[in-house]
Amino acid sequence: MKAEREASSKETAVPSLYLLLCFFIFSLADVVGVNISSPSPLVRGTLGSSALLSVTYTSTSSDQPVIKWQLKRDKPVTVVQSIGTDIIGNLRPEYRGRILLFENGSLLLHQLQLSDEGAYEVEISITDDTFTGERYLNLTVDVPVSRPFVHMVASSVLELTELFILNCTHDSGTKPTYSWLKGGKFLTNDSHLLLSHDQKVLTISRVVMSDDDIYSCRVENPISSMKSLPVKLTVYRRSSLYIILSMGGIFLLITLVTVCACWKPSRKKREQLARQSGQNLAEQSNGNHEVDIVPSRGYHNHRNPGGLYVLKETDFPEGADESSCNFINPIDPLSPPCYPSMAPHSAYSPDAYMHSGRRYPSTPIPSPSSTSHPMFSPPLSCPLHLGSLTRKPHPPRVSPSPPHARRTSC
Repeated sequence: MKAEREASSKETAVPSLYLLLCFFIFSLADVVGVNISSPSPLVRGTLGSSALLSVTYTSTSSDQPVIKWQLKRDKPVTVVQSIGTDIIGNLRPEYRGRILLFENGSLLLHQLQLSDEGAYEVEISITDDTFTGERYLNLTVDVPVSRPFVHMVASSVLELTELFILNCTHDSGTKPTYSWLKGGKFLTNDSHLLLSHDQKVLTISRVVMSDDDIYSCRVENPISSMKSLPVKLTVYRRSSLYIILSMGGIFLLITLVTVCACWKPSRKKREQLARQSGQNLAEQSNGNHEVDIVPSRGYHNHRNPGGLYVLKETDFPEGADESSCNFINPIDPLSPPCYPSMAPHSAYSPDAYMHSGRRYPSTPIPSPSSTSHPMFSPPLSCPLHLGSLTRKPHPPRVSPSPPHARRTSC
């Protein structure tokens, strides 16, 4: 019995001694090895900016550490290797002028490029230490997203329309993720509102009146987030479509009637119409109408205005002396008087009189009987013949002359 107990006690004592030895070895390794820590295993960087791969280490040795940074890929790429802060060897061309090391082992990368993205491994070793410290950090390089836009076929739609689509797009940005908001609340997939696998396209399978709302989309990536301007989708009932069309037709008709009623030709068009009408009247007067000359009322004073004199053509024998008839008798306007050709020129000369005259259509005027004026004696007269005007000759008229009127025909 005692032998069995001693054997069992020896068997339990061996494992306990082994555990104590292992614990002593691990505690000794912690003391003589390098421990590396990092505030965050993930570092997010922006294209063109700088990123700090921050680490710290602890060691019992006071010697300078040997630091090595590598970019883990199919074939690892050595970024930098140094003793303390002194770089060993030559840097790769893509890292020249962009590397800065700190005493605690941290690495600062300037002017980030998309190729800098990946998993980085840092190794720190000290000669006196038994173990080398290692740590992994992930670096992402992104481009900020721009403001997205919501594109849709139309801003209004009829009820019960099939497959109305809204599309969200943006110009720039890496690793974008999309989401949709309706009335300020995020949408999820259901049987009525369908989102694509990347949530870039929103499809309304069958439009109902509750879809009349404000929609917007949101785009974000690890370093930025932007929201589109809200768009309003208006849903009309099919019965209201006919009312809208009828009201639009009535408004259009009223507008056309108002424009036609208030339209006036421009001044240029009025002048052209007036010029054309004047040309037509001139052509008609030259071709079909006879024109007589009526002097203006200017050569007598206003108290004793002259009468309206109508000069008419009559038949004259060829070779009649036209120069002897130079003046018109203002007392007897109905009978064409004639003055001697030796009369001096005055303000009442026929030239001035004729230049101030107007033309009127000829109308037959009966020749009433006239009496002689007591203050004037009727001079020798002859009918005035206007040879400068081309007219059709009047038929000869016989007008009764009073017995006491003295006339002498030329």
